[in-house]
Amino acid sequence: MPNRAFAIFVWLLYLAAHTEAQVASTTAAPPSAPVTTVIRAGKFIDVETGKVLANQVIVVRDKKIVSVGEGDTAIPNGAMMIDLSHMTVMPGLIDCHTHLVGDATDTDPVSELRKTSAVRAFESIPNAKVTLLAGFTTVRDVGTYRALVDVALRDAIARGDVIGPRMFVAGAYITITGGGGALNGVAPDITLPWDLRFGVADGPDEVRQRVRALEANGVDLIKVIATGAFLSHGSIPSTDDFTYDEIRAAVEEAGKKGLRVAAHAHGADGIKNAVRAGVASIEHGTFIDDEGLRMMKEHGTYLVADIYDDECISTGINGMPADFQAKQGAETQRQNFKKAVLLGVKIAFGTDASVCPHGTNAKQFAYQVKYGQTPMQAIQSATINAATLIGKPEEFGSIAPGKYADIIAVSGDVLADVRVLEHVAFVMKEGKIYKQ
Repeated sequence: MPNRAFAIFVWLLYLAAHTEAQVASTTAAPPSAPVTTVIRAGKFIDVETGKVLANQVIVVRDKKIVSVGEGDTAIPNGAMMIDLSHMTVMPGLIDCHTHLVGDATDTDPVSELRKTSAVRAFESIPNAKVTLLAGFTTVRDVGTYRALVDVALRDAIARGDVIGPRMFVAGAYITITGGGGALNGVAPDITLPWDLRFGVADGPDEVRQRVRALEANGVDLIKVIATGAFLSHGSIPSTDDFTYDEIRAAVEEAGKKGLRVAAHAHGADGIKNAVRAGVASIEHGTFIDDEGLRMMKEHGTYLVADIYDDECISTGINGMPADFQAKQGAETQRQNFKKAVLLGVKIAFGTDASVCPHGTNAKQFAYQVKYGQTPMQAIQSATINAATLIGKPEEFGSIAPGKYADIIAVSGDVLADVRVLEHVAFVMKEGKIYKQ
């Protein structure tokens, strides 16, 4: 009898589970139909050809662009219509050098000691939002003092927990002891928490180990501090930090996982070491010489030059430390940017956002035009060129079938006055409207 009772009990459990599964299968909501949106564009910036087209119709289904064509293109029945026929429509902008975990009010890195990583994470949320609403649908975030907070922000945005641009993150700076990416200026008997010294490495073997640690935590790129820095106590921007062998170790190790390396580099020799080592981009490039420019062109290395943000450093915005302001190089950087444009060096848009307030990224466009680029070249640097540097031109960077529907619109003629981009009126990221 006990065996029979047990068998009946098991059979009843099976029936209950089977019935519950049947009910769940019959009551589950059917999959939602794809959402189709049609955008009428008055002027359309084709960044791949460098042309401006008129009266284009963009069809978006869910996150992706389905088609782009003339005004008489067939419009699907039931599509949501967005009339931007009085505006200039273009791809979402890309900033290849941001620090969303950080603010212009934090003018001294030592302030990191007054905030936890949790505070940093929550403070970064409005930075992400204002950046997206300014028209920047993608950013490359190239390092934080508090390691891996940018990874958490990237993932929160991707899940839809918070609003922000698509992020490609470095996780932390890889820097020598006392280097341009280290938290300098504190007493020597203070032991920093792990996340404020995560990226410190001396010698090729330690560099490889740090790259591996960052890769294990899911970063999208590696950032090495090849030379000294302007915004670091006791650091001299023109001097080398890492050697060629150390940078090469980072490039080789990152390459095993398909990651690219961005090199913070101001000094001429440090820039050339980084280019020889195979980095994908030189960040800043302040004191680059003619040989370095030729090397960058030959190697196809991108220049990401933040030629606007000295407007925030030199004015001492929000109490920038005096030793930071005393380091000069802005006009040299801008003239070298001009040389790079004339020589045909690849250029991607990057602002070092957090030095200047987040959401003001587009102010750099006017400077890139002032120092040699045409408005179209400046726009391409922040769209298709930037997407190519990141390694995802098939996913975003232009408005074309199969790519993510990252679309912005402005009032006015951006080719007549690129400052129009400082006032973006419409923002769509992956088919979802965030500003209209």
